[in-house]
Amino acid sequence: MHWEQLLSLKRQGDKGKRLRIEQDDTRLGFEVDYDRIIFSSAFRSLQDKTQVIPLSKTDFVHTRLTHSLEVSVVGRSIGRLVGKKIIQKYPHLQEIHGYQANDFGAIVAAAALAHDIGNPPFGHSGEKAIGEYFSIGKGQQYKDQLTDKEWQDLIDFEGNANGFSVLTSSRPGIEGSVRLTYAVLGAFMKYPKESLPKKPTNDIADKKYGFFQSDKLFFKEVAEELGMIPNKTGDYIGFERHPLAYLVEAADDICYTIIDFEDGINLGLVSEDYALEYLIKLVKNTIDTAKYQTLTTKEDRISYLRALAIGNLINDAVNVFIENEEAILKGKFPYALTDKSKYKAQIDDIIKLSIKNIYQSREVIEKELSGYQIINNLLDKFITAFNNQHEGKATNYDKLLLKILPEKHHLEKDTMYERLLHICHFVSMLTDGKALLYNQIISA
Repeated sequence: MHWEQLLSLKRQGDKGKRLRIEQDDTRLGFEVDYDRIIFSSAFRSLQDKTQVIPLSKTDFVHTRLTHSLEVSVVGRSIGRLVGKKIIQKYPHLQEIHGYQANDFGAIVAAAALAHDIGNPPFGHSGEKAIGEYFSIGKGQQYKDQLTDKEWQDLIDFEGNANGFSVLTSSRPGIEGSVRLTYAVLGAFMKYPKESLPKKPTNDIADKKYGFFQSDKLFFKEVAEELGMIPNKTGDYIGFERHPLAYLVEAADDICYTIIDFEDGINLGLVSEDYALEYLIKLVKNTIDTAKYQTLTTKEDRISYLRALAIGNLINDAVNVFIENEEAILKGKFPYALTDKSKYKAQIDDIIKLSIKNIYQSREVIEKELSGYQIINNLLDKFITAFNNQHEGKATNYDKLLLKILPEKHHLEKDTMYERLLHICHFVSMLTDGKALLYNQIISA
């Protein structure tokens, strides 16, 4: 892969090239992407979507929105530091093409901002609830009407693929949805493959999938325009990762490792003594002991250690990326950057404690169980109504139910796959609160 191709400013529908050297630096295309995501309704809905603690009313607990903003900030820092080194290594990128070090930060920041935009309500249990509605629930009845790949899209419903659809799918009058640059879409693609074959290798890029069958043609267009390396044969589509996807992933890994841990501490799910013991291991070489000893509250002490830990992990991710940059460009780096971190043992210890004390806490489990039931009920009622309408046998109840669908979801879908995916997309875009409200209405 080649950086000048990977940094493409092209957008969906463009007939020609957009050259970096011709860009207005006061309104750079990659920064426009960031703005477009910020102003999108899908991004705004993240303010009421679960990050760790579902439906929490505690001010300091993160939502998907605050998490996404923090991942974006960390991603921008990683991207800028990497960009500085890449420009030094390949000066022609700046001298001939006009790219700047901060371009890398802008691309990663925009992709990181959108990284959770396709996630359903109620956290990762939301994805599982949609998948299991089809694999073991009432949705099993539709299997015979779908291809193997279409069926896999549904039974392994994936927030990353849904996010790509949110960012790129056209609807009447709106070509290409948000219309981001291909460079940002490439950095967004953590898993650049279709749902089958499932986990064909242990390569980090094969862990999940990144696009639905309905989006595969445009996905392929983006990957080929960026010069990403094909790695699947026969009737399967898949590519090696865009290099900047590693940086988006690292930013996410850093934030959920450290900041979810901080949430657990502030909620009392992790004791301060434990927290200090675990965090000190990450910052022992950079901590200002005298400054630390002046901090009198738990919140201030944890906040100070969190900031130092994130800074150390940012610098480490940059070093791992630059050390392996040539292998990454060749598609020969099958790991997450944090897998090769010098802090991997400490990261693993924090995640292990977080799983035990936070992700598997009673409050989280109870709310996830509620979310499971809500999503199953919404899918069943809306899919039945939508299919009945298509077949011309909608009941009065079906017609009333479909009236509460947002206007942009009032679209005709010809195939069973398209109809099922359409309702899954509608449910996935609901906030936790809206899903709860709709469930109360249809269950009354």
